[in-house]
Amino acid sequence: MTPADTPATAPAAYTPEDTSRIDYGRDLGDPGQFPYTRGIHASGYRGKLWTMRQFAGFGSAADTNRRYRDLLAAGGTGLSVAFDLPTLMGRDPDHPLSLGEVGKCGVSVVTLADMEALFDGIDLGAITTSMTINSPASILFAMYLVVAERQGVPWSQLSGTIQNDILKEFIAQKEYIYPPRPSMRLVVDVFRFCAAHVPRWNTISISGYHIREAGATAAQELAFTLRDGIEYVQWGVDAGLDVDTFAPRLSFFFNAHNDFFEEIAKYRAARRLWARVMRDRFGARSEKSWQLRFHTQTAGVTLTAQQPYNNVVRTTLQALAGVLGGTNSLHTNSLDEALALPTTEAATLALRTQQVIAHESGVADVVDPLGGSYYVEALTTRIEAEALAYMERIDRMGGMVAAIEQGYPQREIAESAYRDQQAVESGRRTVVGVNAHVAAQETPLPILYIDDEVGAQQLARVAEIKAARDAARVTTALHGLQQAARGDGPLMEPILEAVRAHATVGEMCDALREVWGEYTERTEF
Repeated sequence: MTPADTPATAPAAYTPEDTSRIDYGRDLGDPGQFPYTRGIHASGYRGKLWTMRQFAGFGSAADTNRRYRDLLAAGGTGLSVAFDLPTLMGRDPDHPLSLGEVGKCGVSVVTLADMEALFDGIDLGAITTSMTINSPASILFAMYLVVAERQGVPWSQLSGTIQNDILKEFIAQKEYIYPPRPSMRLVVDVFRFCAAHVPRWNTISISGYHIREAGATAAQELAFTLRDGIEYVQWGVDAGLDVDTFAPRLSFFFNAHNDFFEEIAKYRAARRLWARVMRDRFGARSEKSWQLRFHTQTAGVTLTAQQPYNNVVRTTLQALAGVLGGTNSLHTNSLDEALALPTTEAATLALRTQQVIAHESGVADVVDPLGGSYYVEALTTRIEAEALAYMERIDRMGGMVAAIEQGYPQREIAESAYRDQQAVESGRRTVVGVNAHVAAQETPLPILYIDDEVGAQQLARVAEIKAARDAARVTTALHGLQQAARGDGPLMEPILEAVRAHATVGEMCDALREVWGEYTERTEF
């Protein structure tokens, strides 16, 4: 069922007529062949399972380091860092707006010392790491690189992803610092730097996840995410980069929502759309540039505080949709995340959910097992067409940055979210345990509590580092960063120098704020 359908109007069954316009060679292809509708790898999961990458971060770096060790010991195959709100917003723990937020919704990382503690005893050359950070992405990535240096791991061996997707912040999540255009400059500079120095690193995770969490439909998530991707590629090309030097390291991040078949179709349509965009619009020659690689996370917005054990069922179905859609890595949400950050027990159960799907269900034995389904193929084509219509509209506006400045995607998502909430409140959409099959009495669930002491500890830790560091070196490094920001040259190199000097995240972000200013979203368009 597509967003345009309702249960009453959607066809009850699909037939060959619904797929009569699909040409196998043109629109599907074998797995591993253009346009990659059926997957980018010929062997699917038979050769290698998806990466089981559980998102984690809370309290201090030492607290989160212990959780990482637990996840790796439980069979996790990749790490994913959740940062706290002050870090995401480029503020130190002593900023007035950081009060009560330090370490609460992620790990607090302020200086290089925190990044070292976060990965203490973990070989960065032996794991892949994803970091969910956007406005200060260059700074946190530089910290990771310096930790690798100190471990003796060459940058050429590092594998992982930095989210670095500022456009979706303006569209949906709102964790931005600088205006769109200087923010895009930071993103493109990471493309340049990694192409030369960190060739195995995914320089961006172009994220539909947060767009969907804000209320977008599946077609809107697909359209706005891929159009963000087009914008990043265009800015990279306009900066003088050869498309095939940076496009192979672009990655994507999608939501796995409740409509099982719609989600599977969305992933298949995404691969097909992106392959055609990269080959035909940008003239990319490398097959790696055509192949859309993506991470999936189950839908946090579908989790309920009521009857939280129902969330295990929701997450399992969503994860299965991601796998049947060919995801390259997967995070499964924990049953208690509508209430708090997950406990160790809940996070382990979420990981076990992936492992049961991988090893006991048999779905990984065949590539694209739903390929050829009349329903799935018709739905893939219909979602693709809806997404293309949005993308063409944004092209006519002058691109995604221009569309954001006009408030277009923000407005579309807000209207979609409003319609969905109306459907829940009226009972037209059923949410088990919320507006149907409601329990008379709820059993309390043990949750993870982050003590405010973490904030006090971080303040003391930062004070010690500031007292011990070379203050003159920090001042010189921050001045060099500002000079680079005023010009049009590289930014990663002066950021690395400031990191090595033990400048804080807040100090580096403030240095850029002084040059570029802070972005304030328009409330009326």
